[in-house]
Amino acid sequence: MMAQYLALRAEAGDALLFYRMGDFFELFFEDARTAAQILDIALTTRGEHQGQPIPMCGVPVHSAESYLARLIRAGCRVAIAEQIETPDEAKARAKREGTPSSKALVGRAIVRLVTAGTLTEEALLEPRRANVLVALAELRGTIGIAACDVSTGTMVLEECVSEMLGAALARLSPREVVVPEDWAHAFDSGRDEAIVRPRSTFASDAGNERLRALHGVATLDAFGAFSRAMLAAAGGLIAYLDHVGRGSLPLLLPPVLRAGEAGMAMDEATRASLEILESTTGGRAGSLIGAVDRCVSGAGSRLLAEDLSAPLLDAAAIEARLALVQFWRDRPIERAQLRDALRAIPDLGRALGRVVAGRGSPRDLGQLRDGLSEAMRLHHWLRGAPDRPALLDNLLDRLTGHGALTDWLARALVPSPPTERSSGGFIADGYDAALDELRATSGDARRAIAAMEARYRDETGIATLKIRHNGVLGYFIEVSARHADRLMAPDSGFTHRQTMKDAVRFNSLKLHEEAGRIAEAGGHALAAEEAHFEELVAEVTAAREAIAATAAALARIDVAAANAERAAEGDWCRPEITEDAGLAIAGGRHPVVEAALAKTGDRFVANDCNLAESNRLWLIGGPNMGGKSTFLRQNALIVLLAQAGCFVPASAARIGLVDRLFSRVGAADNLARGRSTFMVEMVETAAILAQASPRSFVILDEVGRGTSTYDGLALAWAVAEAVHSTIRCRCLFATHYHELARLASTCEALSLHHVRAREWQGDLVLLHELADGPADRSYGLAVARLAGVPAPVVARAKAVLAKLEATREQSGGIAAGLGDLPLFAALRPEPAASPEQQLAEHLRAADLDALTPREALDLLYEWKRGLPKSQG
Repeated sequence: MMAQYLALRAEAGDALLFYRMGDFFELFFEDARTAAQILDIALTTRGEHQGQPIPMCGVPVHSAESYLARLIRAGCRVAIAEQIETPDEAKARAKREGTPSSKALVGRAIVRLVTAGTLTEEALLEPRRANVLVALAELRGTIGIAACDVSTGTMVLEECVSEMLGAALARLSPREVVVPEDWAHAFDSGRDEAIVRPRSTFASDAGNERLRALHGVATLDAFGAFSRAMLAAAGGLIAYLDHVGRGSLPLLLPPVLRAGEAGMAMDEATRASLEILESTTGGRAGSLIGAVDRCVSGAGSRLLAEDLSAPLLDAAAIEARLALVQFWRDRPIERAQLRDALRAIPDLGRALGRVVAGRGSPRDLGQLRDGLSEAMRLHHWLRGAPDRPALLDNLLDRLTGHGALTDWLARALVPSPPTERSSGGFIADGYDAALDELRATSGDARRAIAAMEARYRDETGIATLKIRHNGVLGYFIEVSARHADRLMAPDSGFTHRQTMKDAVRFNSLKLHEEAGRIAEAGGHALAAEEAHFEELVAEVTAAREAIAATAAALARIDVAAANAERAAEGDWCRPEITEDAGLAIAGGRHPVVEAALAKTGDRFVANDCNLAESNRLWLIGGPNMGGKSTFLRQNALIVLLAQAGCFVPASAARIGLVDRLFSRVGAADNLARGRSTFMVEMVETAAILAQASPRSFVILDEVGRGTSTYDGLALAWAVAEAVHSTIRCRCLFATHYHELARLASTCEALSLHHVRAREWQGDLVLLHELADGPADRSYGLAVARLAGVPAPVVARAKAVLAKLEATREQSGGIAAGLGDLPLFAALRPEPAASPEQQLAEHLRAADLDALTPREALDLLYEWKRGLPKSQG
């Protein structure tokens, strides 16, 4: 057995090996140690190998999925080694090979590799998150990308230049990335290491041939004009799926071509900054989708995530989505009825994926039956709605055409099919007369056994005699040990089978005959049900593209109704989409911050934003914590939502199409890449300056703050000039450098704004309102005090600030040419203050109104301890 295991272990490579032994999957050696630690299960030993005990752990087969889910989440890959023959078949094979039957070992083989990107099981998938697998190939400097979600069969092919690979992967957010062995491009350190496969599997000719064979076509022209790089990536992806499925491919729908300019471009930094699908803490809570998603189905949530990840550039397509949202926004009663209906529909796409991949269950077939029937009911209902938008008519056409299949599934399946098919019971009575007869035979035999039990009780006088059944002995007669002697007599008609602690088991000729009838009828019934199951799977597989289209249409309807629900809930408006380069938002709000404030009962302060050719660059000053970053982000999110086809959190919005969205707000170091916070900031800024176009929208926050005052100011100055005069795009530029206000005299399309704040009785009041004109002053010390910086430190900073400002006035100001100013010349070390002077400083810095009596007394004692002894 260990020789067989070690051979399979070598074949499994870097995956953990689940080795089937009866009702358990066992793991040995290092696999056992790894799995036991991750799964928190007992690590034992069994036998020896090279003189050492063999570590072992195991999980039950019937609950293996929950353990697999934990291993996959921990970053493991798992090879499943199943028994591929029965013990009787193993003995027959051993006899043919001349081996004693007692030495016959059941044959095993790896039937599947379970990896993060190739999951189809319901228990292993997140209902509201797509499970994307990506394969990459490079030909002549162009990178081909093949992306698929094997749980639903969707497949997209695209290409990009190497500089844009990071942005493409950030948009796709794959669970696994497959590359050829000579791959030379690095990935973001936050992404799991790529899976390396033989270079020979990434051939464009092979990819073309595999796709044509999969979809039964002579040419792929009807699907799109795919480049060689795309086909090479597709070849690598299909080869990998073939490898992990051990020759069994999952559902793969015809590939969809995605053009490079199909959607708004966003780089990795922008997606992370805007927290579109995931917050900085790593979950949906606090993200844009967490604040927006009101979908009632997992498929709808996955489609909404795709919409937000790739906003559209086609104004007509955006308007089509908005019109459908408006349709449901105007019909609250019908919208509620629709959402109730959609909530009851199973996840058709993933049920179809499991069935086609050969991992389906009778329950999956039942879900397809119920879902397709409900889709047709929705079609009939919505066809009667007046003033339907064009997109809804298009979607309704995909909800029908399944009448014959649903009728067949309805006749064949019981109302609530089981998840397992090994025990049968999922084919409905009346569907197959022969099967009904077999079931009747089995039922008659069971009734005969019940009658036999009663008769044996009467004949033996043992009232506690029972006829039982288990998987090893089959049917047997059981009596307590004290009654066993009555059945032991040679002429009793009973044959002893097994003695237990408190019971003895027997057989009889009549029981053996009835058990044979049951086993034979039951076996034939199971075989008949299995044959019917395969027939139904074949019919579903033949209709896979039409079923997938229905699933996609239901998801799109769910997204539109959910967006309408969110719009009604938050009083969001329908944006106007234009082809010009303007951006006018009235009463804009940040959807995530507003939702968070609503939980505490606070009101979000709305602000306007109006960028036109004459003022396309806004320079925004004001205190930290005053709302500059929120204002920047909310406008970027409103643009993103509008082009995704959603209503937006504003009282009115007019959006000129944005081709690229850039956000450089906040920064963190990237030690894995050897980058400091300032280096990360400069890399992101460089990407904006290199890639932004006049139709882009850029938000920049505190550029240059990570270095010295002069360097930072000079960089901020130069970046603002480049955005204004070279790129000429719409931009919101927040800064704490007051000197940048002088740019308004040389940059005709730059306007000055600030977030309002006031100091009241020594406290800083942040108003979160945007006003025209430059900020009147800096509130850094007030913010420091608000944050809890000790009063003596704030007092010392105030004194230092006064000297710095005096020096700057004498030098003519930093912005008077950005000259070489001795900014800190006035800050020479001062002689140590006397105890009296220190006491006076402490007294001036103390906030007497804020002290409790006990704190005041403690402060007096502290001051007294600081005075010389002679003056105590």
